[in-house]
Amino acid sequence: MILQDIINIIESVAPLNYQEHWDNSGLQVGNRNAKVNEALLTVDVTESVVNEAIDLGCNLIISHHPLLFRGLKHLTGATPQERCVEKAIRHNIAIYSAHTSMDAYLHGVSGRIAEKLGIPNYRILIPSDTNTNAGLGVIGELTTPMTCNALLEHIAHVFATNKAVLRWVEGAANEIKTVAICGGAGAEFVEQAIAQGADAYISADFKYHELQTAHQRIMVVDMDHWVSEHFTREIFEQLLSKHITTRMAQSDQSPVKYYQKSL
Repeated sequence: MILQDIINIIESVAPLNYQEHWDNSGLQVGNRNAKVNEALLTVDVTESVVNEAIDLGCNLIISHHPLLFRGLKHLTGATPQERCVEKAIRHNIAIYSAHTSMDAYLHGVSGRIAEKLGIPNYRILIPSDTNTNAGLGVIGELTTPMTCNALLEHIAHVFATNKAVLRWVEGAANEIKTVAICGGAGAEFVEQAIAQGADAYISADFKYHELQTAHQRIMVVDMDHWVSEHFTREIFEQLLSKHITTRMAQSDQSPVKYYQKSL
């Protein structure tokens, strides 16, 4: 299959005009007319992921986070980013990223989290100016209301993470029914979640004072950024597996580690 055909499939649901102005979604490295045999799916493009693609014979890496946010001024191999570009070019590996373009898709990053948590009928939390079915975050109702602790247990189970790594603050409701979600860094959208009647808001990368401001107004669950977005790989797989062979990158892991003292 030709790379441009694969790009067309992704951009049929996550067009580049959905992305934020500061973002750099799209083709990062490669020739649009190149033939693709296998694609490696990842959240981040790291040297380990590029090496894995080389070892597996995958000539396309599809990532959520772009490898290139800003232009490179030189290619000397001095940084991991430069080495990723050099290796990709040397081994004829294309790299395509769907970042905030996939965030803005209704059934994209945040929508997939909602589905995993059992929120079947969700809608965009912050619609774009031109499309109510595109925007940032989602909001919807749990099929069965939960206590705060039950929701934390549920999130920990769905994301296969230890509940101890979930930072959270209590809200105004003892029972959680309406939940707002934003995969990745979404601390800035707490007020919108409150305005739309959410009992809880799930996102990542909250600062202490942002949690303090939300306390007793809305339950906030702050999770690891990578963990909140790793289901994005499933979206790529669902879109593309009928057309090309896809593999989940085994070396794609959160760089953030958590220490827990043994009792």
